[in-house]
Amino acid sequence: MRDVQDHWFRQAKREGYRSRAAFKLTDIDDRKRILSKGDRVLDCGAAPGSWSQVAGRRVGRRGSVVAVDLKPIDPSGLPENVTLHEADLREMDLETLGAGIFDVVLSDMAPDTTGDPFGDHHRSIRLCNDLLDRVPEWLRPGGNLVMKVFEGEAYRDLLLRAGRMFERAKGFKPVASRGESVEMFVVCNGLRPAEDRDEEDPGGSEEMIPVPPRPKPPPGWND
Repeated sequence: MRDVQDHWFRQAKREGYRSRAAFKLTDIDDRKRILSKGDRVLDCGAAPGSWSQVAGRRVGRRGSVVAVDLKPIDPSGLPENVTLHEADLREMDLETLGAGIFDVVLSDMAPDTTGDPFGDHHRSIRLCNDLLDRVPEWLRPGGNLVMKVFEGEAYRDLLLRAGRMFERAKGFKPVASRGESVEMFVVCNGLRPAEDRDEEDPGGSEEMIPVPPRPKPPPGWND
């Protein structure tokens, strides 16, 4: 397993990517056709910038990427079509993002892990539901979404919620993910028009499962 992971690390260095996470997005896009030339892309929780590198290259000169994170992102070596914002996504709208509505929303965000699988899973689910709450504001009808989540008991209900909002929503495990990792990527194609969405349960599945009271959103929203 260690040799396999070292392979992705070495490959990232050879191809000029900032981390091995770049190959997760390339695998997703190769198989699920998320990005197209000319797309406008929002990269949520973008640090250190690997996904923005991939997206910037794939959407081409006619496309653009807006990358947002609380942490600073080094602009050196990023494609010219990538714009950086060191900011809190919860406080931003399309105007403050400096962009019109997006064709694709990407999220490699995850909560700060505590070693408690139950708690980490539900914090991850909460991040994803927070993101789904904002997606109709940011994403055009027909647009695509990719978001990372930690697998667990609420994963199925998150997938069901995404399926009510999009034409297709499926889980995907990229080859560059560690075999022992609980991370999964929910890949959503084709945001339904507002009148066609079934959002009777806009908060996802939290009322259906024994989740502790909701605290203030964790720092992982911006990680």
